[in-house]
Parts: sequence; structure tokens; C-alpha cells
Amino acid sequence: MKRQPTMIASLASPLIAPLVLAALATVLAAALRPRMAALLGAGAAAAGFAFYLSLLPGLAEAGRVTQPFMAVPSLGMGGGLAVDGLSLVFALLITGIGSLIFLYSSAYLKDDPRLRRLAIMLLAFMLAMLGSVTADDVIVLFVFWEVTSLTSFFLVGFNHENKAARHAALQALLVTGGGGLALLAGLVLVSIAAGTTSIAGILAAREAVLAHPAALPAMLLVIAGGFTKSAQVPFHFWLPNAMAAPTPVSAYLHSATMVKLGVYLLARFNPLYQDEAAWQAILTWGGLATTATGAFLALRETDLKRVLAYTTVTGLGTLTMLIGIAPALSATAAVTFLIVHAFYKAALFLVAGIVDHETGVRDASRLGGLGRAMPLTAIAAVLAALSMAGLPPFVGFVAKELIYEVKIEGGQLAFVLVAVGFLVNAAMVAIAGVLSLRLFLGRPVPTPRAPHDPGPAMLAGPILLAALGLAAGALPGFVGSRFVDPAAAAILGRPAPVALTLWHGFTPVLALSVATVAAGALLFVCWGRLVPRLRRAAVIDLAGPAAAYDRGLAAIIRLAEDTTARVQHGSLRGYLRTLFAVTAAAILATLALRGGFDRPTFDWATVDARALAFLGLPAGALAAAIAPTMFIAVLSMGLVGFATAIIFLVFGAPDVAFTQFAVETLLVVIFAAALVRLPIRRRSRRTTAERATDAAIAIATGGATTLLLLAVLATPHDGRLSAWFATQSVPAAHGRNVVNVILVDFRALDTLGEITVLAIAAFAVTALLRAGRSPEETKAP
Repeated sequence: MKRQPTMIASLASPLIAPLVLAALATVLAAALRPRMAALLGAGAAAAGFAFYLSLLPGLAEAGRVTQPFMAVPSLGMGGGLAVDGLSLVFALLITGIGSLIFLYSSAYLKDDPRLRRLAIMLLAFMLAMLGSVTADDVIVLFVFWEVTSLTSFFLVGFNHENKAARHAALQALLVTGGGGLALLAGLVLVSIAAGTTSIAGILAAREAVLAHPAALPAMLLVIAGGFTKSAQVPFHFWLPNAMAAPTPVSAYLHSATMVKLGVYLLARFNPLYQDEAAWQAILTWGGLATTATGAFLALRETDLKRVLAYTTVTGLGTLTMLIGIAPALSATAAVTFLIVHAFYKAALFLVAGIVDHETGVRDASRLGGLGRAMPLTAIAAVLAALSMAGLPPFVGFVAKELIYEVKIEGGQLAFVLVAVGFLVNAAMVAIAGVLSLRLFLGRPVPTPRAPHDPGPAMLAGPILLAALGLAAGALPGFVGSRFVDPAAAAILGRPAPVALTLWHGFTPVLALSVATVAAGALLFVCWGRLVPRLRRAAVIDLAGPAAAYDRGLAAIIRLAEDTTARVQHGSLRGYLRTLFAVTAAAILATLALRGGFDRPTFDWATVDARALAFLGLPAGALAAAIAPTMFIAVLSMGLVGFATAIIFLVFGAPDVAFTQFAVETLLVVIFAAALVRLPIRRRSRRTTAERATDAAIAIATGGATTLLLLAVLATPHDGRLSAWFATQSVPAAHGRNVVNVILVDFRALDTLGEITVLAIAAFAVTALLRAGRSPEETKAP
């Protein structure tokens, strides 16, 4: 009772409360009507947002808030949750945007009976994301990390009747799940090197981790986990395919949260590796390649969601590149762009969903003039697109200026970084124009459904997010001091305050911004003619990573089918041949490699009449091998068992001997009775070659086992375990028969498992015997 207040206080902690709240909402949503389940999710996310927002004063003073969680000291797992500036930004985006997504879903799928299932999975996903970004232990992080992959699999495959949705869900799971396995290996190596599973402890043990022989493999494995999760080249292909998910899922998972989890991982471990040349090179060049690839592929698309997906790939590449660039200003630029991207991309995804929902079309080439019928949607789209294009006074302009400034300071890489960035940003300006001006201005284009603005539930998200982009641009100092600076400090491992301002004066960066907008406007004008020409580049679809994935998966399936056909051939005799041959080969190879062919010393003078008991073993084995019928073979095997019992008896183990006599007698009787009932009437039809093969395998297995036993006997006996059992038998288990005590006390679970196996085998044999009987025989007593 004394611990109850402490437990209640722990659950009420702003770090644990959102996780508990999300878990409870996930359970309660199953009992509610679909729309109420979605609204419950919105309330839970909003409450979590308030919890995390309440941490701002404490973080301003301490810089970090921690809370014990999921500690398992016996496994060396310290557990724990922690929130610093970086975690707080991610948690606020997850919960804040999440509340708008749940509200949007309640109207977007209001007539769909599967809305409840969507709400439950989104809640579980939000719980996993919050756990991932607030974990202060690599084991806790990995558990939540994998839950995000699993829940996203169900969310992407929400329309599981659709083959494309199933394919996309499996693809996302395999790519991110494979990266998760690589991440697990990397986290284990890092934890071993640091001597702790605590993330804070790992970062504090930086010198020890980098001095470890596995430092480079561990770093590469961590990068692989981050790259697969955040769709970096060459793993970028799964993200656009995941657009088979409903729009709320795409807006939440693939713009604001899940795909940024890999970026979070890289940012979290940046203080550990930021001075390593390999880390900087892989992140910088990998991110740069991803930005260029995403921008180019976005220009080939007309489907609104796929266009947004490829621009998301571009944004993720930009974030990865900024983490890899060494100057301290890059961390500030990364956090600023992280916030900017979440605002405008989530808003544009929701706008795309509204357009699709209200018109029945989401092909940009077949849409236009929607602004007259959908004025509120048009306002949200234009505001979000202006921030995406990086125009003042939006916060997107602040982020673009910072990114250009970082690239200019990139040293020898400056020219390449600026040149690629210029082309990418121009493409983003053009796409922003397509998503706003082309859709909502001009003459109306006929659509399957008459367009109109949706209700407040669907409009609240895009309007609020677009307005936040404008408000953050108007108050950059407030956003910078409260959110950007603490997060940048966490990425760098040291304070790096940078004053965010909307106007920097007439600088080369401003000239680049103006040139970018001009080039983007030109691309926008040419977009209609550019798309079909880019689509003719079929080599991209035939030789890209997506095609390589499909071919690789098909090859794996063919290999599995061929292997299964060869291994699972249905012949019991073949299975036994393989089993014994592999066993013999493994024993002989192990003995040869480890020099275990030693022989024990043997004094022939000690041989007496008791040795005659061993003669029954080879006699019974030989008789079983040459027996003409199964019945004679069973009797011959019984001779082997009885000879073994006699050996136990003459060498001073009468209890074991009489147990062996009883068991062997029962086995012979049962086997003999079973053989009478089984329809075995013919002799063996093995060929001479098969008999020779079986004889060779039998001799090899017997010889290998004999050599293994001789090697064991040649090894000096270690009696510590035997002595321990003998001394502990009475005081610990209250039994004087040491063998029985070992079986029923010290090895109780092992014995229980053996009994269970025998019971299952008995049921199986009974079923087989009954299967061969006629109905009349079955009814007979």
C-alpha cells in the first residue's frame, strides 16, 4: 500500500501518461461505434499534446526530463523514458498532427464500417511512435520501433481486398523490417561497446564506443536501420507504393511521423558519430542522392498522392543530408525544415484527400478550376503550397534560407550541394504550383462528382496546419527559442543557439531564393509537356530499385519452392537418411576441427565376466538390420533394450535396469500389437544401391557416435555438477534419490516437456490406429 502513491505519480508523469492514455484509448476504441472511436483517438492525441506541451518550462531549465520505464535489471536493461528538445518536437508533431488526422478520419470514412479498425490501428501506431521518440534505452526503442513497422503494415494494407494494397504493405514491412534487424544488431554492438543499454549512457561513453573493434559495423548497421525507415536511396521505392493506404494514413505515417523516425534515429545518434568521416559522407551523399531522386520522380507523376510521396522522399533526403553536414548551423536548419515539412506536407496530403473524396479524381492532369466550388480547401492548399515553395512570410522561406546558407558553408562540397539543391528546390516550387494553382485556378474541369468544400472535421486539419506555417514564419524567434534551439542542441550534443529571422537582408542566399522561384515558375509552366516526356524513360521503371526488389523477391520465392520440393519430398526414409547423414557429418567435422579423436586409456586387466553383457547389443542390432519382416525387427530391437537393461543391472544400477526392463517390454508389446493392425503386408522393396546407402549411413552414424563417446571419455571428468546435485538433493529438494530429484525438481520443466511430447505422440499414434479401422470396429467395445 505504501507504494501506491508512487505508482500513481509515475503513471501521471507527463512522459508515461501519453503512452498509458494511448494504450487505454486503443482498448476502449474497440467497444465504441466507428465514428466515436475516431473521435476518442482525436481526444487522446490532443491530451497527449497537452501533456508534452506542459514539459516546456521544465526543459527550459533542466534541458532533459527522465522517467523509469520497462527496466529489467536481471537482463542488464535499464529501461527509461526521456524527453529533450528533439524528442519534444517529434512528440508534439505526433500528437498534434495525430489529433487532426483522427478528426479528419471521422468524416473521411464516416460511412465505412472499417473506421473503428482504422482508429484502433492509428492509436496503436501513435503509441509506438511516442514510445520510440521518448525511449532512453535501446531495447525500449527497438521494441517500439518494430511495433511501428507492424502497425504500418496493417494500415498500408487497410484495403486488403486490393492486391496493390497487400503488395505495398508487404513491401513496406519487408524493407523496414529488414532494416529493423540491421538496427537491432547495431544497437547490440553499440551497447556492448558502451557497457549499457541507456541511450544517454551510450552517448556519454562516446570514446569507448568509437574505440571498439566493431565501431564501424555498428555505425553502418544503425545507418541501414535509419535509411530503410526513412526511405533513403536505394530504399525509397516503398514509400510511394505505400500510397495504397487511405489518405489519413498517408498523411500521418508518410509525411509527419513514421518516415521521419529514421531521421530521428540518425539525429539521436549524431552526437556519437558526428565527427566520423564515414558518417558524414554516407549521410551527406546518401541524403543528396535521395533529394535529387525524389524530385525527379515527383515530376513524372500526376497522381496527387504519389507526387506528394516523392516530394516526401525529397524532404527526408534533405533532413538526412543536413544531419551529415558538419557545420553547427545544419542542425538548426534540419529542425526548422523538420517542422516546416510536417506542417505543409500533412496539410497538402489532407487537401489531396479532400479533392479525391469530393471529386472522385486525384489525377492532377484531369483537375482544374476547383477554387470556385471549394474556396476554403483552395485557401488551405495555397497557404501550404506557398510554404512548400519557400516564399515569405512563411516559415518555409526561413528553412530554405538556412539550408542554402548551410550548403554555401559546406567547404569543397559547396558547389555540388548548392547546384543540386537549386534544381531540387526549383522542382518543389513547380510541384507546389501544380498542387495549388493548377488544381484551384482556371476554368473548371468536369469531374465524376460535383465538388464542394467538406465539413469542418475535414477542413480543420489542412487550414490549421497551413496557418501554422504562416504563423511560424511571422514569429520565427519564438519558434526558434522554444523548439528549434533545444532540438538542435540534442542533435549536436551541445548548445548551438541560432536566431531565426524572416529577413536577412540582401545576401547571396536571397539571390539564390529568387532564382529558385523563377526556375520553379518556368518548370511549372512546362509541367504539362514535361511529365509525358519523363514518363517515357522506361529504364527507370525496368532497372530501378523497385524492379530489383520485385525480381529479388520472386527469386527468393522460387528458391524457397525448389528447396521445399527437394527437402520436403514426403519420404520418411529419405528424411531419416538426411537426418543421420547430417548428424554423422557434423560430429566427424567437429571432432576433426577440434582435434577430438583422442582415446581414453583402457586397462584390459580389469575386464571380467560382466563384459559378456555387452554381447547382446551387437547381436540384437545385427538381427534388426537383416530381419526379413517388421515383426522380427521389433523383436530384435527388444533384444537390444534387454541387453542394455542387463548392463545396468550388472554394473550396479538395479532401479534403472528394472525401469528399462518394464519400458522395453511395453514397447515390444505395443509395437507388435500395432504392427498387427497396420496394413503392412509386403517386404521392403529397397534396391541394392539403397541398401548400400543405408548401410553406409548407419555405419557412419554409429562410428561417429562411438568416436564422440570415446572423446568424451578421454576428457578429464569434472565432478562439480555431480557433487552439487548430491549435496543439494536432500536440503533443497527433500529427496535422497538423486536421479529422481534431478528429473522432478532440478529439471522439472525439461521433464514436463518430455512428458508433453510423449503424450502428443500417443495421441497421434491413437489417431493413426483408429484411422485404419472401419466404423463398425470403431463402435465395438
